Formats: sequence, structure tokens, C-alpha cells
Amino acid sequence: MIPVRGYDGARVAVLGLGRSGLSAARALRAGGAQVLAWDDNAHARAAAEAAGFTPVDLTRPAALEGCASLIVSPGIPHLYPAPNRVVSAAWAAGVPVDNDIGLFFRALASPEWESFDSPPKVIAVTGSNGKSTTAALIHHVLEAAGRTSQLAGNIGRGVLDIDPPGDGGVVVLELSSYQTDLARALTPDIAVFTNLSPDHLDRHGGLGGYFAAKRRLFAEGGPDRAIIGVDEDEGRFLANQMSEGAADDRVIRISAGGKLSGPGWSVFARKGFLSEWRKGRQVGSIDLRAIPGLPGAHNHQNACAAYAAARCLGIAPKQVERAFADFAGLPHRSQRVAEAGGVSFVNDSKATNAASAAMALAAFTGIRWICGGLEKEGGLDALTPYLGNVAKAYVIGREAAGFALQLGDLPHEVCTTMAQAVARAGAEAAPGEVVLLAPAAASFDQYDSFERRGEDFIAEVERLLKG
Repeated sequence: MIPVRGYDGARVAVLGLGRSGLSAARALRAGGAQVLAWDDNAHARAAAEAAGFTPVDLTRPAALEGCASLIVSPGIPHLYPAPNRVVSAAWAAGVPVDNDIGLFFRALASPEWESFDSPPKVIAVTGSNGKSTTAALIHHVLEAAGRTSQLAGNIGRGVLDIDPPGDGGVVVLELSSYQTDLARALTPDIAVFTNLSPDHLDRHGGLGGYFAAKRRLFAEGGPDRAIIGVDEDEGRFLANQMSEGAADDRVIRISAGGKLSGPGWSVFARKGFLSEWRKGRQVGSIDLRAIPGLPGAHNHQNACAAYAAARCLGIAPKQVERAFADFAGLPHRSQRVAEAGGVSFVNDSKATNAASAAMALAAFTGIRWICGGLEKEGGLDALTPYLGNVAKAYVIGREAAGFALQLGDLPHEVCTTMAQAVARAGAEAAPGEVVLLAPAAASFDQYDSFERRGEDFIAEVERLLKG
């Protein structure tokens, strides 16, 4: 645990007692704060009581009186589509609002760092798609290179639950827009922006607000190195803003869409080959095509980002290449779960929007595509260029028929349930084809999480193959 300093003896309110909220409450208590913890959910309050906290109803009038800060969990709206009433009360009372990420950056450095030969580093990864894989891949490369690394944030452990990093230690954080949007301190040593596509638009008041939340990771503190995907206009804009000129190698541009040129520092992937260029010449390369844990152009972009982060820490290209080769990938993200009769079964349940599903469709051909669920804003237009890779779609979800209407002339079948979709796709798949779960939609119409949806897919594949 990282105790939160600066609040010794002070009253600090914590709103939301899920993983991050309860972690923040414990870290504040360890630093000497008097914690006022609240969650509207009775089960969450019971968990807090079991951890030694006495819930205090923060919705009562004057409940925040005398508080030094209000710490808000990521799932609680603080501005759009409407601010939570406790957040509004904090504004009215002049109580600063923060989250666990802000506390982490304020509390990370300690007096012990003065005796370290190499101060710890923080690498923070954000973006719409690929941030989990990128963060996990960076962590994997660091460990393979013998560097002490901890993975936290939106993946792995809560940021305040990790151990205080020691001499030369590295903390790798995956940060969602919900986390970057509210944090009052954002000071990573290396910041990574993967890409941007429409997501969480209601929470951020539109695409501009969503991008602004991501941009805060770079604008609030100014990282020593900025690794920025430039395959969209937003990334090109951000790279331009962070750079002092074409040769400024504090900004590393990455791309899986084409060759990058110029005198600066860039890492890009073309036709399965990763290339690193500095000062107008190539200084490193990796053949990504045969690496099973990194299939498709979207994973090649993740590889470029992870490679760049590792190079910022002085890890040699050959070390990075060896680590890439044994990276197993993450569950529910282009996860190859089985192969039988020449047919592969791939679980990409994390493809919860059209842009991420498009990346999955671009990674394979001969696809038997299981899709559908709770559709997000933005529609399915991002999928259109890749539908030629699809032999047939098998649509699941409570609104499967409506989802199927958007597929136009693409051969499709309304299956509704995962069991029927896997059975039908498996029965019709030919050798060389791929049964791919890439829903292009959220899971909440049928499942409580994308993980549970992916687990159901795996279970149905296992049932089919035993069958």
C-alpha cells in the first residue's frame, strides 16, 4: 500500500466504495486521515464496514463540512451527463474534488527516494483501444529485462494498493478517461496515447470532451517523454502540441497505418514489421508476423507503443523482441482459445465498440463473426471497410434483430444467445476460417461485464468441441 500523505488528522470524504474507492480509503487512513466513507449500495457499505470503516451518509446536508477533500470513484459522474449530488455539494462547500489517481501521483514520491541510485518511474497509458494490452506488454517487457515493475490502475491492482516502488522500480498504469478526467495531479515520467475513437460520449459531453479527458495526461504535468499514436487527427494534434519542432525527440510518434518520416523519433509498423527511426535513420526492427500474442494491425500499434516505452528506459531492441515473442496476450483481447479441424476460435469480447471490433475484423480473414449486444453511440460505420473479411455474422443480444438490420447485405443470422451463435458458427466454419467473438457493443444487455461474456464464449466453444 502507498499511504497518502498530506492529510494527517484531516477529514477526507470518499464517495464510492468499489475497488478504487475502498483502496483510497485504506491508503488515506494509513496516512493518518479521518475517512468519511459512503456508497449508495448497501453491499459496498457492508464491505467497507468489514474493512473497519463506519459509513457516513455524504448525501446529508452539511455532511462535507470541514472536509479537506472529496475523493470520487471513477464510475460516479462528476460533470456529465449530470454531476452526482455529493459532487455538487462539494463544489458549493468549496471542497476540492479528486480521485485515487490524483492521490497516487501526490503521494508516490517519498523521502527514501533521495537515497536511490535511480528514482522510480511511472509509465501511464491511455487511449480508446489497446491500452490494456499496451500496459500489460510494457510490464511484461520490463520484467523480462530484469526490471522491477508493477502493473496497476484500470488493469491489475488499484494504484494505491501497490507496494511503494524501490530503487529503479517502474509503475505501469493503464488509465481510463474516467480516471484522467478528474485527477488533480497527473505527472507520469512517460505518457502513452494509443488512439481515439468514439466511446463514453455521454460521460464526457461528446467526442471533444472525451479527447480532452485523455489529453489531460499530457497537459497537466508534462511527461518527460510522450508516446503518441498518430493514426487519427486527435493524435496528430496532440503530438504537434507537445513538440517544439520536427527533431524534438521528447515526442515519439507511433503508427500502424504507414511509414513515419522526419528527423525526430518514431516507431511504426508496416506489413507486420516494426521499425524504429531516429534522426532520419533506422535503428531497430522486429518482425511481428509470427508473434502469436500480437495478431493484427491493432496489436502491432500496441507493440509500437510498448517498444517505444521500453526504449525510453534504455532496453535494447533485441531484449524487447525476445519479450514480445513469449507474450501470451490478455484474456478477452484477440485471445485464441481453441483450434479444431483447421478452425480457430478467438475471443475478443473486449471489442465493446465499433472501432475496436473493426481492428479485430482487420486482423483475420474468413471470419464467422459473433457480434451484437448493447450498442454504443456512433453506430457501426467504422466496421464497413472490413466486412469483406466476414463470411457470415451471427448476432447475439436482446436487440439482435435491430443490430442485424445495420449489417445490410452481409450474410447474417439472428441467434440471440451465445450458445446458439457458437453452435451455428462452429457448424458452418470451414478449415482456415476463424470463429471470432468481437461484439462491437457493450455486454450489459445479457452479461454484467465483457469478461463474463468472453467466459461464456469460451465455455460454449469447449462444449461444442467436446460435443
